[in-house]
Amino acid sequence: MLFNSYSFLLAYLPVTLLGFFVLGRLGKSAGAAWLAACSLFFYAWWDYRYLALLLASICINYLVGGYIARHAGSTRGRQALTLAVVGNLALLAYYKYADFFLASGNAIFGTEWPLLGIILPIGISFFTFTQIAFLADAYAGKVTEYRFIYYLLFVTYFPHLIAGPVLHHKEMMPQFDEDRNYRPHAANFAVGLTIFAIGLAKKVLIADNLASYSTPVFDPHAESLSFFLAWGGVLAYSFQLYFDFSGYSDMAIGLSRVFGMRLPLNFNSPYKATSISEFWRRWHMTLSRFLRDYLYVPLGGSRHGPLRRHFSLMTTMVLGGLWHGAGWNVVIWGHCTAASWLLTTPGKTCAVSFQSPYLPGSDTA
Repeated sequence: MLFNSYSFLLAYLPVTLLGFFVLGRLGKSAGAAWLAACSLFFYAWWDYRYLALLLASICINYLVGGYIARHAGSTRGRQALTLAVVGNLALLAYYKYADFFLASGNAIFGTEWPLLGIILPIGISFFTFTQIAFLADAYAGKVTEYRFIYYLLFVTYFPHLIAGPVLHHKEMMPQFDEDRNYRPHAANFAVGLTIFAIGLAKKVLIADNLASYSTPVFDPHAESLSFFLAWGGVLAYSFQLYFDFSGYSDMAIGLSRVFGMRLPLNFNSPYKATSISEFWRRWHMTLSRFLRDYLYVPLGGSRHGPLRRHFSLMTTMVLGGLWHGAGWNVVIWGHCTAASWLLTTPGKTCAVSFQSPYLPGSDTA
């Protein structure tokens, strides 16, 4: 179900809003349970067969997170955290990268291993990274809210489930426990619907119309293009990518505000940046924050000399590229991005951020 579809705008959203505020008068738990149930329905609308996978991931991570929190900072907690992170990444690798690894192996070794033809569960990257952050913070003793209904809602919350932002538990779970968020407020509706309308306009009026110019340029079967048509298609795709992703982020922030919840800003006018480093800090800000806090810094960051810094940055950029999709283009993009940062900002601490290396039709989960 897309945010710009009639089924969402005319049926799902009004019913979800009405139920949330009506049941919210009975108590926070009732309102949160309704919103979580609607979020699960929103996810199942795409393919109900993967609902069991999402619920299993949530339940297992919740139980393991509780165990880790009870053994925070201990050897047992660290072991449980390691196993949980490996398990989450293994699940993500199977669904997102198995066919990529098989195809690469066939190309390198001349083998004929059959591809699995796995259908990628929508949003798997978002709910996997969200839960890994929760587990890491549980080990660090930073998690203060453990009620299951709030955790379920935190992971499945429908405004962010498809295309982000990447959420952090300390930003969202306390909001689910605030009484005022379960009462309708005119200011929230005015601000939320305005932001949603802006995002909807970015998506429908700009991004979707630019697709007709950019998609033919990247068609592998297209006829040769002139210099100006090729560059026109590339520029059209640059703006299509931005307005599509930024539009979805705006719609998510606006929808959440209608429910009284505030999502973090995900874009800060990156095309207004005056330097490459500034551009990186403005694009997909919540993913940048996650990769900085849970990958770049734990790898050593810039605290252990230039060699360690280069290794941390290169690893973070490559893995960040792979997060966007399975392909050698994203691996190469990660290396080039890391190299350009090192060349343009020598000796500075990395404010890790990413511009998507997608081509039209690539996976965005």
